[in-house]
Amino acid sequence: MSTSVPFKVGDYVHPRYWSLWLGLGVMWLVAMLPYRVQMALGSLVGWFMHTFARERRTFATINLELCFPEQSAIQRKQLLRKHFDALGKGMIETAIAWWTPASRLKKLHSIKGLEHLDAALGKGKGVILLGAHFTTLEIGARLLALHRSYTAMYREHNNPLFDAIMRQRRESYFAGTHERKDVRGTLRSLKANKAVWYAADQDYGRAHSVFAPFFGVPAALITATARLAKLSGAPVVPFFQTRREDGSGYDLHLLPPLENFPSDDDVADATAINHVIEEEIRQQPSQYLWVHRRFKTRPEGMQRPYPPRKRRVRRKKGGAV
Repeated sequence: MSTSVPFKVGDYVHPRYWSLWLGLGVMWLVAMLPYRVQMALGSLVGWFMHTFARERRTFATINLELCFPEQSAIQRKQLLRKHFDALGKGMIETAIAWWTPASRLKKLHSIKGLEHLDAALGKGKGVILLGAHFTTLEIGARLLALHRSYTAMYREHNNPLFDAIMRQRRESYFAGTHERKDVRGTLRSLKANKAVWYAADQDYGRAHSVFAPFFGVPAALITATARLAKLSGAPVVPFFQTRREDGSGYDLHLLPPLENFPSDDDVADATAINHVIEEEIRQQPSQYLWVHRRFKTRPEGMQRPYPPRKRRVRRKKGGAV
């Protein structure tokens, strides 16, 4: 369980936080708008990002080329535009998840497969809810919390104010949170027969990772999911969400627990996880987080497919560059 100290506004009054406070205020206002207006704003944000976020656009373009080589260049370009539209809506959905009242959220979604989660919890070992980094990640987690209590793993944000707000809002609807390195806390929740939401489909480097095919391309995947399942005996229940194409809300679905998982083969376990996520992506390719450098860590002898990231120039004291 998270041991974060209570949030105090007075800890974040330094001028370096003022612009973020303004942004958080805008997010709160957006959360109060009608849903159709929110999605229209999301499309506008997505257009802006597609136009000006050149580095992220490059990463997404390369990922789509690697994962969908069977598509034509025109098809991938159309998919890229749809992805940035989904990405912009996902940013708006963060505000919705954090501040829109539950009474409004209940009208925006349907859910299937809760029986899989309930049956898995009936075994008394806890449950690992296997998610993935779709653009709907934040809103999906919030909507599931309307139906069942569970804890969630998260990655600490570099900005202290944003991290504090993120934890505060998530802990207002989750049963608790665990920083992704808090293995002991996560195991305690599982041993208490709680469900723990976890998405492990990003590239966290070579340490504690193995390479497994993702759309036929070797991708680094940390072994934490299998390790947690092995230590706790918890079933792994996949959980995904989809933003409806007609703009009317979301469909959530939980799948049966992974079979024969974990095994004694880390690569086989990673392959099984990638396969489940890949199958879901194929159902909604534009909504996956393609701007992430999913293939930045390569097996020996293979080069990174991405160009070097631009380094930010930091100004020294006195104004010299």
